[in-house]
Amino acid sequence: MTYRPTGQKIYFRGLDDPLKVTSITVEVGCLCWAWIEEAYEITKESDFDTLDESIRGETPETLWKQWTLTFNPWNEKHWLKSRFFDNPSEDTLAITTNYLCNEWLDKSDLALFEKMKERNPRRYQVAGLGDWGVTEGLVYENWHEQEFSLDDVRKFPSAFGLDFGYTNDPTAFFAGFLDLEHHRLYVWDEFYQRGMSNQAIYQKVSDMGYQKERITADCAEPKSIDELKGLGLRRIRASVKGADSIRTGIQWIQDLEIIIHPRCVNFLTEISCYTWDTDKFGNQINVPVDENNHLLDAMRYALEEYIRKKKWLL
Repeated sequence: MTYRPTGQKIYFRGLDDPLKVTSITVEVGCLCWAWIEEAYEITKESDFDTLDESIRGETPETLWKQWTLTFNPWNEKHWLKSRFFDNPSEDTLAITTNYLCNEWLDKSDLALFEKMKERNPRRYQVAGLGDWGVTEGLVYENWHEQEFSLDDVRKFPSAFGLDFGYTNDPTAFFAGFLDLEHHRLYVWDEFYQRGMSNQAIYQKVSDMGYQKERITADCAEPKSIDELKGLGLRRIRASVKGADSIRTGIQWIQDLEIIIHPRCVNFLTEISCYTWDTDKFGNQINVPVDENNHLLDAMRYALEEYIRKKKWLL
């Protein structure tokens, strides 16, 4: 965007590659202020450092260099917390806001948070009140973020799952590798997007290089599975749902150590917010809250053949 009276510009950029952003220069004025929305999606602190180092050079006395980062505090293990909240430098201002001070919310927005407060108090604390995510009541607790390469895991069986969505819920695709001997699941790749047609899903899976893989998809949409098969996902198949299949799947996966690649931001968000439901007295029950689970459902579908056979290589 260009401010015509002076020729100064506001640039908008994505962060698929931080190095692309560092090459930005300005013809008029001084490049010194930057705002990162959804900063939680910067999973590597070194990527932020690369950006930070790009805003350098002399500034007029009336200006200063400043980064503004806005995000939801989904994961208390994120580098944003340790750097800017736990150990802030003297030139850091860290502020926590919540929906109660958002003057632009209408009645339906407020009702959403009130409902969340009753149904999922833990999510309300994070999404509503801005508290950092905590582990109390999590369905999956044995997980952590860790860098690893494809060479590290390609020797293990792969697992691919697909959960359909469209308007309100995203379509979620899971890609992982299962180390049966050591009971480890490596979460390698994902996509997470609303409004995807079957053609768009096929194209995305193909672009990611998984067109020829065996994918287990939600059996609730047989028509979509048939269409995807016709488009070129020849090895896609429907999941097999049965009585108590969700609980059985969760129990099996709970025995795994789940290692999540830092780029799987949406998976990290879901697994750090996926909690057990409570009864009217606030006591936990053995049923998970049915939200924040699209990639987690895709993970269950991907591992279904092992779950049903209770298969372990001992």
